[in-house]
Formats: sequence, structure tokens, C-alpha cells
Amino acid sequence: MWPWEHAAVGYLAYSLFCHTYYRESPGGLDAFAVLFASVLPDLIDKPLAYQFGVFETGYALGHSIFFAVPFAIFTGVLARQLGYSRAGLAFAIGYLLHLPGDFVPHYFRGTERFHVVLWPIADQPDAGHSHGLYDFTMGYFVDYWAALTTGDPPTYLLIQTGVVAFTLLLWLYDGAPVLRECLAAVGDTIESLSR
Repeated sequence: MWPWEHAAVGYLAYSLFCHTYYRESPGGLDAFAVLFASVLPDLIDKPLAYQFGVFETGYALGHSIFFAVPFAIFTGVLARQLGYSRAGLAFAIGYLLHLPGDFVPHYFRGTERFHVVLWPIADQPDAGHSHGLYDFTMGYFVDYWAALTTGDPPTYLLIQTGVVAFTLLLWLYDGAPVLRECLAAVGDTIESLSR
């Protein structure tokens, strides 16, 4: 999955949970937590692999189920202790949904990639991205746009793009959390400065 798809899946799952369990939309802090956590495995592994050469591939520590589960539990417990239970839950949902997001779509396309969440006990293929993080990131956008704008884009890509579009509409329905809080803070700042 591309990073924006991870963010969409994480937000979609958390928002649906909020509407079902809490009977309300996500708040700004928990929306930020789920969005940040949903891309955090890539923020950990991709720079360490493609920019600094710590790992041979972008699927290592951050994507490992052996790190992800204890990390999500620790973050949830810490958030609860600090009085931010919903943000801790949102973080865990976003982080843990990233992992299947990296192998489930490949399974439906006929390629098995479960090993990407088994670092360090499973061998990870060398992705061959030795040109640095910037080139790797730009490759994401170029590949995505090229696949989307072909005369006949793959079905999986249309489905993933549809999920992103639906999630964007859901986010707007939810009142655009995070953006809403940022705009309110700017408005409060302007109001206090004008007094």
C-alpha cells in the first residue's frame, strides 16, 4: 500500500469504530494519532533502509509483528495513564493495521508477502532502493500516478483509490478532525491578538 492508503485504512477503521462504539466522530487528537501511527512503520523503516543503510529493505523493525504488538500495547497503556485512552487506542489501530496493509493486497494479486512482518526471523528481500529516501518517495508518486492514468488501471488500484476517496468523504462528514482543531486554534490566536 502507498502511505496515503495506509492513512485512509487506519482512519476509516477508527472512524467506523468511533461511530459504532462511542456514537460520535473521532476527535482531533485521536484522528492525528491514528493517521500518524498508520504511516509510522514506514517512517521508521524506509529512512533507516534507503537513506542510512541500517536495514537492507524497508520492511524491518517498524513492520515486525514482534515489535509492533508490544509497541502498540505500551503506547496504549502509556496513553491511558496520561488520560488519553482514545488516542492510545487510535494509535494501536493505525499502527497494527499497517502490517496487514502491506501483505493482504499482494495476497489478492497472487503474490504472498507475509514474511514482511516477520523481521528478524524471516528473510526480507533486498528491494534494491539504493538511491536514497527522496528517490524512493518520488518513486511512490510516479508509480502510483502512472498506474492510475493508464488506459486500463488495475482493479486493485481502483479499489484502493475508491477506499481513499470514501475515507476522505467520511473525514469531511466527521467534521475534518485535526484540520478543525488547527483552524480553531488559529482563530483563537487571531482573536486574542486582536484584543
